[in-house]
Amino acid sequence: MALAKHVMIFRFSAMGDVAMLVPVLRCLYAQNPKVRVTLVTRQRFTPIFKEFLDLEIITPDFNGQHKGLKGLYHLFKELKKKKPQRIADIHKNLRSRVLRLFFAFSPWVRTRVMNKGYRDRAKLTHPTKKTMKPLTPQHYRYIEVFSRLGFLLDLDNHEFPLKPGLPTTALEVNLPADKKWIGIAPFAAHQGKVYPLDLMQKVVGYLQQDHTVFLFGHGKKEAHQINVWAKAYPNVVPKALQMSFSDQLDLIANLDVMVSMDSANGHLAANYGVPVVTIWGMTHPFLGFAPFQQNQALMVDRTMFPKVPTSAYGKKIPKDYEEAMRTIAPETVIEKVLEII
Repeated sequence: MALAKHVMIFRFSAMGDVAMLVPVLRCLYAQNPKVRVTLVTRQRFTPIFKEFLDLEIITPDFNGQHKGLKGLYHLFKELKKKKPQRIADIHKNLRSRVLRLFFAFSPWVRTRVMNKGYRDRAKLTHPTKKTMKPLTPQHYRYIEVFSRLGFLLDLDNHEFPLKPGLPTTALEVNLPADKKWIGIAPFAAHQGKVYPLDLMQKVVGYLQQDHTVFLFGHGKKEAHQINVWAKAYPNVVPKALQMSFSDQLDLIANLDVMVSMDSANGHLAANYGVPVVTIWGMTHPFLGFAPFQQNQALMVDRTMFPKVPTSAYGKKIPKDYEEAMRTIAPETVIEKVLEII
């Protein structure tokens, strides 16, 4: 067993990467009972970690008092007061690098940083000289950092916690008890990861005939599309739009299956052991960002579109690749969901 230590974790964004920390934290606490953990992340991500009652979360304001070099120094002084003995930088961006530099003058603090595997990622996303082999999953990159800090961690011994009860905001909806609950998150941060909406409408329309479909999204544009489908189909529920993020997480935990792009919703569902069907566009599971313990991935036909994956985040859509995701038929998505439920 590792000695009792206070470890401070840097992971500021993005939501999917933040969510992937959850299974690792469960193992860290379970396998190192005396560990003390402080997480430095953005305020909006705090509900993701509500199961960890002993976790201390510090939420920097990078747009206000912690903006710029001067602001980061003020943040450092706040963090230093917590007296961490170990620092796990699993973000590795400019802000975390500056904070690590400040902590370098504290000899009692041991710091380790995540290897993002940029060189291997570049080989996998190269348009012509592509090396198609799986990279280290992000969860294991996190594990590596904690292992180098002296903590015992075995992700194979991970255990899911009891699922939370349904939020009262979900109970306000009249839901038939004999129908399966299907979550669908049809959007993503980048267009290269979004399944064509006309095809997704076919998926939604078919699945809602015999099951209850919850749609997840945020922002006016996504809300508009969700409300259009909710008005068109009787068993489509847009209630998640009005829920707090914390309540959305409780609802997700109680789904029978989640259909998600390569996006945060897939990771949020996987953290509760919910089966996830992921749809991949310009990205690919080989990049290491697949949801935890999930293998129901549907991918673009690479015989027709060999440049895929084009980037780690789906930002790059090569010429004539705009319709690549149409090689994933709606019937394929539907069949995969029905196999699970």
